[in-house]
Amino acid sequence: VQLVESGGGLVQPGGSLRLSCKASGFFFDDYAMTWVRQAPGKGLEWVSAINWNGGSTYYAESMEGRFTISRDNAKNTLYLQMHSLKSDDTGVYYCAKDPNRWPYYGLEYWGKGILVTVSS
Repeated sequence: VQLVESGGGLVQPGGSLRLSCKASGFFFDDYAMTWVRQAPGKGLEWVSAINWNGGSTYYAESMEGRFTISRDNAKNTLYLQMHSLKSDDTGVYYCAKDPNRWPYYGLEYWGKGILVTVSS
């Protein structure tokens, strides 16, 4: 299993970014996927999840309305579109594979993460 994040970088407050996670080594469309982040000096924070076919999405309260998770099963790719970014959104963002078609059963594989920095 390999999960490779991309699309991070420096963005000004109020700006937008789209993260991607290219998956390989497993049947991508059979599993839920999750985004988790870690702010500098803090613990892991669950961000968002999506079920196997993209029909159900889930968000942490602080991201609801600003972030959109999606997936393209034909491209084996997971996305996180982020709008209205704040300095508190700064951190390393990880994509992770769930063990089932539906999330919330733990995360079994993780990418190496991608840094998002929100700063003026």
